[in-house]
Amino acid sequence: MVEWTDFERATIADIFSKLEYEVVGPAALSRCLVVYPWTQRYFGNFGNLYNAAAIQGNPLVAKHGTTILHGLDRAVKNMDNIKDEYAELSVLHSEKLHVDPDNFKLLSDCLTVVVAAKFGSAFTGEVQAAFQKFLAVVVSSLGKQYH
Repeated sequence: MVEWTDFERATIADIFSKLEYEVVGPAALSRCLVVYPWTQRYFGNFGNLYNAAAIQGNPLVAKHGTTILHGLDRAVKNMDNIKDEYAELSVLHSEKLHVDPDNFKLLSDCLTVVVAAKFGSAFTGEVQAAFQKFLAVVVSSLGKQYH
């Protein structure tokens, strides 16, 4: 079980209360698909992913990026039980979709960059540390089925 400080809990809640999911989610997933092109192999049914402009303008990428952020709401609301909260998603991604669990970390890094850009100077080192701790727990939980 992860121990959360009051500051970490408040920071995570504050970040997610201020995010525009329909902007941040697609931006983070697009960044991941552009910067790490091998991650595109899981999105073969998304159509044109041939270049950055196509990825950023792809409505299926945008929709899935938004879905991912809404999925993170589950972790925000259940910070004391994230592993159990994501047990089914872990099974889905490992057994049905066969997603390389390293990709969860890549996406979390891209999400951190996008959130940092949105928050600017308010995304202090302490805020970033809390956010990355939260994402690390999510990544670990999604990868649980692989262990």
